[in-house]
Amino acid sequence: MKFFISVDMEGITGLPDHTFVDSKKHNYEHARRIMTNEANAIIEGLLKKGSTEIVVNDSHSQMNNLLVEELHPEAMLITGGVKPYSMVQALDETYDGAIFAGYHARAGQPGVMSHSMTFGVRNIYINDVEIGELGFNAYVAGHFGVPVILVAGDDGACREAEALIPNVTTVAVKESITRQAVKTMHPKKSQALLTEEIQKAVDNRHLVKPLIPPKNPVLRIEFTNYGQAEWAALMPGCEIEPGTTIVKFEAKDILEAYRAMLVEVELASQTTFC
Repeated sequence: MKFFISVDMEGITGLPDHTFVDSKKHNYEHARRIMTNEANAIIEGLLKKGSTEIVVNDSHSQMNNLLVEELHPEAMLITGGVKPYSMVQALDETYDGAIFAGYHARAGQPGVMSHSMTFGVRNIYINDVEIGELGFNAYVAGHFGVPVILVAGDDGACREAEALIPNVTTVAVKESITRQAVKTMHPKKSQALLTEEIQKAVDNRHLVKPLIPPKNPVLRIEFTNYGQAEWAALMPGCEIEPGTTIVKFEAKDILEAYRAMLVEVELASQTTFC
């Protein structure tokens, strides 16, 4: 069996605020180790169930957070920030299941450090379905017929996963009090729980159907201000919906929509405050 693990950071055990997920802040190095140990806990469980190939994709910020020398030696690591498919780089039809760890709720929703890709994004829609990073990544997995069998993160991420993916296994390693405060498990306890729950998820993977994306999806991204929408709409094929900060792009498939989203949010980040 072959499994794909996408590891974000905001939903990792014990991390309450930006000082743990920003490489320039004082708590970051400590958080990297917790993040790596959490990935290892999932890897251990997959190996106990007979997995023969495990690929881990670092999926936070510059995507070079996981400590390669401390990652389980049986896993392969994808690291580095310039990747055509970002958080789902290398995910394809050869995998038996995908695991999303360290995930958070989408923008505008309750949850620790909730957001969608960047803080300039207010909402993302595929057709009429509102999604965040979790949903978009699950759609890419579904494009390849791969089910998302486990989602781990804060309680907001778990609620979001359960609403999108029937029968998915979720592990809430912390409970959001506010956007920058949590009630959290001890990392050792959450790691033991993840090792246990991923084994159950592997056993129950036949109950989880891939989240199949629509054909010819319409990507709509609502930005925080009009300047961001103007920058994003510079990408060919994009247009601003009149009277809004929503940029629309009609894609041939979910993969094109995903890459369009990456380009739009990068362009929008050029906007200054004034």
